[in-house]
Parts: sequence; structure tokens; C-alpha cells
Amino acid sequence: MLHLTGGVLRSPFKRPSPEAEFPRERRVLPGLRVDLDRLAAYERVCGFGTGDSALPITYPHVLGFPAAMRLMSDRAFPLPLLGLVHTSIEITRRTPLPATEEYELSVRIAGLGPHRRGTEATVVTGMRAGGEVVWESRSTYLARHRTDRPATPPDGRPAPLPVVAEWRLAEDVGRRYAAASGDRNPIHLHPFTARLFGFPRAIAHGMWTVARCLAAHGTPDAAEVRARFRAPVLLPGTVAYGADGSGRFELRGARDRLHLSGEVRPPSAEPQAHSD
Repeated sequence: MLHLTGGVLRSPFKRPSPEAEFPRERRVLPGLRVDLDRLAAYERVCGFGTGDSALPITYPHVLGFPAAMRLMSDRAFPLPLLGLVHTSIEITRRTPLPATEEYELSVRIAGLGPHRRGTEATVVTGMRAGGEVVWESRSTYLARHRTDRPATPPDGRPAPLPVVAEWRLAEDVGRRYAAASGDRNPIHLHPFTARLFGFPRAIAHGMWTVARCLAAHGTPDAAEVRARFRAPVLLPGTVAYGADGSGRFELRGARDRLHLSGEVRPPSAEPQAHSD
């Protein structure tokens, strides 16, 4: 927790820029084994079946999250930890991931890039078993700041996908997911702490929304998931889960507001997360 506190306290002094230097180290966690009780709590809050022998496709992100936070709270990381927004994630699972297997997990910052609203960092997480890459992800995190780049028009508003289910989300979803995942960002926990950051109520974790959709959608043993976080989901609230049978899925709220859009498809041929 001390590194996170330090990252938060240093946030006002950071000067984000796509040209800034960033930490190049790769954090490696060898001999990693999954806490099965914590995994079961995660499966329950996200809607996955409990007691399965394999990890949900989103779970390695939880395992790598502490290392990613250490990198992004480092003094040398140029973006302010406070206010960073998770904007997208790409996940590739190449084989089923036994829950009792031993893994090596690594996390690195792949680079910084310009965004029409600021600067984005790309964080790459990879997991190996028996020397082979079995899972990998690329997440982007946005630091908002003034830029000289011309504003680009937002994506055209896509037509809603057929509604498959409607979910009523309880006020404590953020706290339950935080307990299972370790992501205790205050914007997800209580209305009071969320209001300190400009939200009228607590908001759901973006990774919870992806996991909840994939628990309903299902994924093949080998699959690639691409998801974009479009707008926060306020808690409590009601959302509609949509899917069209082609692999696309989404989450919408009142007045068809798009919160999340994504796609499940076969994985590409070559793993990228561990390439240097």
C-alpha cells in the first residue's frame, strides 16, 4: 500500500507527455500459484461458475494487477496515478489455464502514446506455464491533460446489439469485486469517496463489467477478447447485456448509453506479451 500512497501523493507533480521517459523494467513473478478461495470469490461476484478446474479468461489480470500498480506508482512513471482511466484491454488465452498450475507472470510498460484527451500508457502482462506463453494482455490507461492535438470526432454511435439479459447491479458490487480482486480504488467503494473524484455515486470496476459480460457470453479454450470502456456504470443501477452471436458483446444503460463494447474471436498466431 505504501507504493500506492506514494504514487497518489506524487500525482500533482507529474507532467504527462507521450514523449516522456518511462520505466523499462519487467517485473517477473515466478512460481505463482492461485489462491483458490480468492478465485472462488472472484468467480461468484463476476458470475462465472465456481469450482471449475480452469481460470476465467480475465483472472490473470487480477494476478498481475499489483505488479502493474507498482510500475505505475513508481517515481519514474510520468503519468499521475491519481485519475488514470482504464480505456481498453486486449486479452489472448491460448490454452485452458488449470487453477492448480504453477505460473510465471510478468508485467511491463510497453510505451506511451498520444490521445486526443491526453497521454495513454500501454501495460503488457504475460503468463507462462512450462516455459510457454499461455495468456497475455495489453491494457491502455489514459492520463487526461491539455494537448495541442486537434480533437477527433468520436466513433459513430453503433446500433445496439440484441439484448440478451438485463442486470440490476447492487450498490455493493464495487466493494465485493474489490475484496476479490484487490483493486480498492475509492471511486468503486462508496458514494462519498466517489464524489471526491467527481462521480455522483460509486462506479463499477471496468474489469468487472468485462468479466461479467464474458461470464454470460462464454469463451473458447483459445480466444482473443478486445474490449473498450466507453462510460462508467453507476452503482446501484440497471444495465442491459447485448450480444449478436458473432462474438460481439456490449453493456448499455439508460437511454441506450454505451458503457462497454467488445468482441471475442480466435487468437492471432503469434504471442506478443513476452517479446522484447
